[in-house]
Amino acid sequence: MNFDPATLRYDAAGLIPCVAQDHATNEVLMMAWMNADAVARTLETGRVTYWSRSRQAFWVKGETSGHVQKLIDLRVDCDRDCLLALVEQTGPACHTNRRSCFFTALRDGDEVELSKPME
Repeated sequence: MNFDPATLRYDAAGLIPCVAQDHATNEVLMMAWMNADAVARTLETGRVTYWSRSRQAFWVKGETSGHVQKLIDLRVDCDRDCLLALVEQTGPACHTNRRSCFFTALRDGDEVELSKPME
């Protein structure tokens, strides 16, 4: 069965959330948005491509930072309204220079920073 990005359920802005997860460690790295063209480009190139809502432009992860996400597997959830990209991450995934964007835990009403920026 051939995959068609148009079969996914996008929001009113034509976007779908995509969670990036390290394929080897299962660590959740980040979440960003894709449109149908970003999904197609990701599948064609093997480099994860997102849609930047602030710049209204494609964003190939690592294009400027060198912190590339190589696509290992792209999965669609049961409702077809969310994607999971299993990736091989080079360097930090977060723009704060941390491995993951999810470095703050909420514990007993407090925010706890779980990791420092990578050097």
